[in-house]
Amino acid sequence: MVAMTTRPSLLLAAFPPELAGMDERPPLGWRVGCTGVGALTAAVATARLLTALTPSRVLFVGTCGAYDDRLAVGDCLRASDALAISLDVLEGRAYLPASEVHRWPATLGSVLALPFPALSVAVPPGITRTRDGAQRLAAFAAAEHLELTGVFAACHEAGIPCGAALAVANQVGPEAHEQWRTNHERVSRALMDALKAHGIFESP
Repeated sequence: MVAMTTRPSLLLAAFPPELAGMDERPPLGWRVGCTGVGALTAAVATARLLTALTPSRVLFVGTCGAYDDRLAVGDCLRASDALAISLDVLEGRAYLPASEVHRWPATLGSVLALPFPALSVAVPPGITRTRDGAQRLAAFAAAEHLELTGVFAACHEAGIPCGAALAVANQVGPEAHEQWRTNHERVSRALMDALKAHGIFESP
């Protein structure tokens, strides 16, 4: 008689500090991995992990920047979708082919029934450094992140439900990097504590 096996859930982050120790002590029923930084790197790493682990679902966690006063440093959100976007495209210096996919919705549904706002997350090709740029992008999303389109695209291609929970580490603009360096470990720990408190890592 062949024993039945349960497919694991997969917890992802860009790099270990955003896992707040979960990489060393994975929850029961979960596997943990890192994607690296940037959307393309994240897509390749996620696709590799999906092939190797065949998870039942994927949850990405990490930090993000807030475009405007909808979010403050320390706030948490769940991504409703990940949007590939570029100021060059918005301002007419470049364009995207009409057939190119640029938005991927989260598909985990009730798994992320958390008391966080569900908001669009923009994924530009690089970190936005100006307040004018942040204001322009705020018309399309509430937060900025670098990996989420790659993660969601890989999951959509594989037909695996995906979602993301992010903590705000900085306001997008000239001071963003220093704010992120000051806050990212603290807000990552707070996000993971919130996920634990709401039973996200309990075995299905």
